[in-house]
Amino acid sequence: FGSSIWFELGFQTSSKVHQSLFEMQAIAGIKTTKETLKEGSGKEITKGCTATVHATGVVQQTGKKFWSTKDPGQQPFSYQAGVGGVITGWDQGCLGMKVGEERKLIIPADEGYGANGFPAWGIPPGGTLEFTLECLEVK
Repeated sequence: FGSSIWFELGFQTSSKVHQSLFEMQAIAGIKTTKETLKEGSGKEITKGCTATVHATGVVQQTGKKFWSTKDPGQQPFSYQAGVGGVITGWDQGCLGMKVGEERKLIIPADEGYGANGFPAWGIPPGGTLEFTLECLEVK
């Protein structure tokens, strides 16, 4: 009887740990949330490095894709991480990603394109963004 309780508790604990890797998680200091879709094992994105990623962006309210590096004629996107060169949710939300990792970010408007949106890309005022990213290279 005692060992079956231990087994059940052990199974529940390991199951919860596994689940937490694949659920939305808070990112310290910002409102953007992240979800690991596939774990990576390579070099990690850190502040100041140059990261190259595949990215697909969707407006959460409409479900409409506004950009993807995987579309014909597009190529992977490179940027300097953690220094404010891209929208805040992306800039901070990608820190810690490893090469090979796939991550989903939910970026609220105030950490994306704000109250004005980005009409040229179909992002409405106050639009919440969902980015699916794959880390390809870190230099």
